[in-house]
Amino acid sequence: MFEVFIESVLKIIIFFTVLISSSAYLVLLERKICAYVQDRIGPNRVGFKGLLQPLADLLKLVTKEDIVPKNANKFIHHLSPIISVAIAFSTMAVIPVGDTIEIFGKEIKLQIADVNIGILYILSLTSISVYGIALSGWSSNNKYSLLGGLRSSAQMISYEISMGLAIIGVVMTAGSLELDEIVKSQAGFKWNIFLQPIGFIVFLVASFAETNRTPFDLPEAEPELVGGYHTEYSGLKFGLFFLAEYTNMIIASAIIVTLYFGGWQIPFGENFISSSVVLSITQIFSFLIKVGLMLFFFILVRWTVPRFRYDQLMNVGWKIMFPLSLLNILITGIFYFLF
Repeated sequence: MFEVFIESVLKIIIFFTVLISSSAYLVLLERKICAYVQDRIGPNRVGFKGLLQPLADLLKLVTKEDIVPKNANKFIHHLSPIISVAIAFSTMAVIPVGDTIEIFGKEIKLQIADVNIGILYILSLTSISVYGIALSGWSSNNKYSLLGGLRSSAQMISYEISMGLAIIGVVMTAGSLELDEIVKSQAGFKWNIFLQPIGFIVFLVASFAETNRTPFDLPEAEPELVGGYHTEYSGLKFGLFFLAEYTNMIIASAIIVTLYFGGWQIPFGENFISSSVVLSITQIFSFLIKVGLMLFFFILVRWTVPRFRYDQLMNVGWKIMFPLSLLNILITGIFYFLF
């Protein structure tokens, strides 16, 4: 029992360290890609070619004054960014980054928590993640912040339904709610992006909406809402919202890879890699490369696609995404019934 506890603690520390470091350097990557798209150089002063820029940004945020509006609900104002970050990090617990790896004769599963309802766990956490944003908007006692929080709530309700329905097609294909089993069902290059193309498109678009990324970043739309839900935040609390956004990007990319791109699967990898340790390490790198490519796509979309109007966002959610997700379930059901 003690060994299991120590193993879980070590996994949490490793996953947390990798995730928080990746989130920090994802900001740098986004600024570099933005600069490239706009024909600029980007951050290049701090460290070798700007590699220490995230540390400089962190130092700046930590040393900034923490300003709280006079009439704000101070307890909720302080709590909201913590809720956003905690939920973002908790979602990673059920995502498998590999199958198993053998260390000192002990086989270790490359997943923090191997639960048999992994899909439901992710859906439940993503549905309550909006509370951090909604509460931050309400507690700030600012009309722009409140509008940002309300927008985020409406956006989550509109797209969470389509996201959940899109996943049903994957569950029908794999016959399991367990993420590890869903990955294993895609062995031999039977990735769900080929078996569930409609579901993939619906889930991908819903992921952009769930993470409040362009073209769905209406909760913080600068032209009309100044900064939306985080208008009245500064210093480290503003940095926590920033951290939560980029962590959610990584989690969304990891979930997309797990559900639709075979997760850690290497097409027919077990046929030409004999060593179990080498295979395990290769699987981890395969997963990380796939997640990296998805993150690149997330960033590229931000700097190439304009933001939707709010009525367009609602129309896409209810008039296009929702019917498509239902159609995907119908087609999947008919296919498995006939063949």
